[in-house]
Amino acid sequence: MSSLTTPTKGTNPAEKAAGAAANWADQRYHLAKGMRHQINKVFPTHWSFLLGEIALYSFIILLLSGVYLTLFFDPSMTEVVYHGSFTNLQGIEMSKAFASTLDISFNVRGGLFVRQLHHWAALIFVAAMLVHMFRIFFTGAFRRPREANWVIGSLLLVLGMFEGFFGYSLPDDLLSGTGIRATLSGIVLSVPVIGTWIHWALFGGEFPGTEIIPRLYTIHILLLPGIMLGLIGAHLALVWYQKHTQFPGVKRKETNVVGVRIMPVFAAKGGAFFAMVIGVIALMSGLFQINPIWNIGPYNPSQVSAGSQPDWYMAWADGMLRIWPAWEVYLGNYTIPAVFFPGAVGMPLLIGLLVMYPWIERKLSKDTAHHNLLQRPRDVPVRTALGAMALGFFLIIMLSGFNDIIADQFDISLNATTWAGRIGVLVVPPLAYFITYRLCIGLQRADREVLEHGMETGIIKRLPHGEFIEVHQPLGPVDGHGHPVPLEYQGATVPKKMNKLGTAGHPVAGSILSPDPAEETVALERARGNGHSNGHSNGHASEDESATPKEITTGH
Repeated sequence: MSSLTTPTKGTNPAEKAAGAAANWADQRYHLAKGMRHQINKVFPTHWSFLLGEIALYSFIILLLSGVYLTLFFDPSMTEVVYHGSFTNLQGIEMSKAFASTLDISFNVRGGLFVRQLHHWAALIFVAAMLVHMFRIFFTGAFRRPREANWVIGSLLLVLGMFEGFFGYSLPDDLLSGTGIRATLSGIVLSVPVIGTWIHWALFGGEFPGTEIIPRLYTIHILLLPGIMLGLIGAHLALVWYQKHTQFPGVKRKETNVVGVRIMPVFAAKGGAFFAMVIGVIALMSGLFQINPIWNIGPYNPSQVSAGSQPDWYMAWADGMLRIWPAWEVYLGNYTIPAVFFPGAVGMPLLIGLLVMYPWIERKLSKDTAHHNLLQRPRDVPVRTALGAMALGFFLIIMLSGFNDIIADQFDISLNATTWAGRIGVLVVPPLAYFITYRLCIGLQRADREVLEHGMETGIIKRLPHGEFIEVHQPLGPVDGHGHPVPLEYQGATVPKKMNKLGTAGHPVAGSILSPDPAEETVALERARGNGHSNGHSNGHASEDESATPKEITTGH
């Protein structure tokens, strides 16, 4: 019978207790074999894989800080007169939601820090998810068999955006109330026939009513976090089961994973990186003020604060509303206002394209194979150009969400910034597509030239007949005339600098000032060679798709 651990004589009581508990569990549930297989899991070490970890760690900070804030926040919209610590607002009528947010900021120990920690973590959470999806998109990690994880990631990104929108709407300040009126209320009311009924049910009567903040609070702390936790669990389970994708390179194939084992190397790195993410967000929260609602004041439907913008991740939606022309459609006795088209049609359409992209590309490219190796963006110029085209589009509509601030700061007409957004939405995306496509083709040709002719050395040589040429260093073998033999492109980075080929030789062991004795270096290399041949682990590993725990091999 296999066991997780066996207590031995001389161990301390804690080790004995842990060993006994492990044996008890293994005798009943036979965990040893499965756990031994799982802790041999191998993860790639490329820096871009840390982007998903930043999103995960930010989400954990959001959960913990959100629990703390929940203990003190009152989501009621009942009107009260403020008599708290902030003297500038004393005697002002406001909702209990706004008053309790002021109390958290000025009276609860650590309250303002936790509020800002929660807000900064939300911004970084969405940003990390977005950049992580950029990496997934431009490297083709969403292709078969990982389409489901792309859908989960897309849903997490969208839910994260709306979770953030609902979260910064809860204090019921003038800025967030304006956002609710302009987007949530305005878009719902624009829906033909049923819009007014949905609006009445959502707000519990006429806007703003007394129900919207408690309802958003319930959605913000219960519904959306629960859905997101489930999606994150499914996302991690699929990554674990299907294994990580990896960039092409030495010993990397479609059927293996090269990297470090989860225990202890990856776990140690992950723990250190988690602490680093917490530290950076904590520093930002302590040093940089964000969302000072006491300077904005409580929400009043008759007022609109100047410079009303949402957080950056929802600015694209606001930008579409701002630059869409005032086109109304009249159908008999019904009017479809202009806001309906960008808000109720444009947003779902863009989200649908995002979710369905893997199937769209597979349909057009006829690529139905399984893929575990990633692609360099230059090798897929159409997809990369489409991605740049989408980024150009979203950049324009996001900047349009701040067009009044841009007009004020640069002293230009607001009408001019609006038309700049309208024209930019039509001009920038195709221009971005063309430029990106040509750049990808040029980079491909540059790689192919190095593979065919070798690497530029910067050495100029004059031939006997007077011609000057640059000497190229071959990347591989040469023919009888000394010309490089053209190499096949393998999908990996092509070296283009001499130091990437190790022209200076391998560094010797020792300090900067003095090397280790030669006999010690030779003995160390011999020991490493013996360890490698015996399959001993040295931190790096290669895991076959079909490997059992005994078949997992390691090596540089």
